[in-house]
Amino acid sequence: MQKRVTPSIAALQCFEAAARHMSFTLAAQDLFLTQGAVSKQIAQLEAMLCHPLFHRSPRGLALTPAGKMYLSEVRSILNQIDISSRYVMGYGQASHTLSIAVQPTFGACWLIPRLRDFMRCHPDIQVVTRSEARPFDLMQSRIDISLFYGSGSLPGADCHRLFDAPVMAVCSPQYLQDRRIESLDTLEMQTLIQCASRPEIWRDWFAHQGFDSIRCYQGPRFDTFSMCLTAAVEGIGVAIMPEMFAHAALRSGSLIQAWPHVQPSDGAYYVAHASHCAAEPKIVAFTEWALRQAQA
Repeated sequence: MQKRVTPSIAALQCFEAAARHMSFTLAAQDLFLTQGAVSKQIAQLEAMLCHPLFHRSPRGLALTPAGKMYLSEVRSILNQIDISSRYVMGYGQASHTLSIAVQPTFGACWLIPRLRDFMRCHPDIQVVTRSEARPFDLMQSRIDISLFYGSGSLPGADCHRLFDAPVMAVCSPQYLQDRRIESLDTLEMQTLIQCASRPEIWRDWFAHQGFDSIRCYQGPRFDTFSMCLTAAVEGIGVAIMPEMFAHAALRSGSLIQAWPHVQPSDGAYYVAHASHCAAEPKIVAFTEWALRQAQA
């Protein structure tokens, strides 16, 4: 096996500081080292890489082309080390970490408002969430739990149904002030707000009413339902989404139903975990908690 080329962190820090200040002297002051120590670290780094990183002249320092390229990589490495170290510093007294992948709007509207209860019941579990529009592959990613909308099937996973998600069309009251939506023909001529993570949702909603829309894919497109919801509140157009996401806005009056039809859910929200992890206490704890929340 070929030996890795692994410069020391000290050498990388000296190089980054010297490149930032374009001065070995200022880099040394920044790192609480002597100028000679910084110069030696960078010389050893250049010897390891077989490339000079700086042009040295009486007028000062300048990065070589190799130095410019290397600086970008080194800063990325040092930033990642800093982020990882700060994460460990903030780990607290938790004895377990639970990684949860959740679709963005579902995380904001359903998971986060309830998460305090789980954390209170399980103070020994450190919760880490990742937002992703598509369901995670639990076998390939470092994820313990996936919360997703779909048919309840993930490779190598146990999927537990939480609840259905009927779909409705909504808009702001102001949007309808100068518009008359008296039929599906007039509705499809409105600005239809599209959700990139569910591109078929308008087509399915129209089709469920026996209407073949030719404009169901046209309109401004946003990545998540939460962005679509905001766009509808701001009067951009008519949005379509699971009823649960619009519930608070409907209750406050910032959104109204644009058309009375509510489409029954053709899928459901699920909590899933890898099958081989089903007996892990943290997996059991979260799965049982999520199912209780869904029933409530």
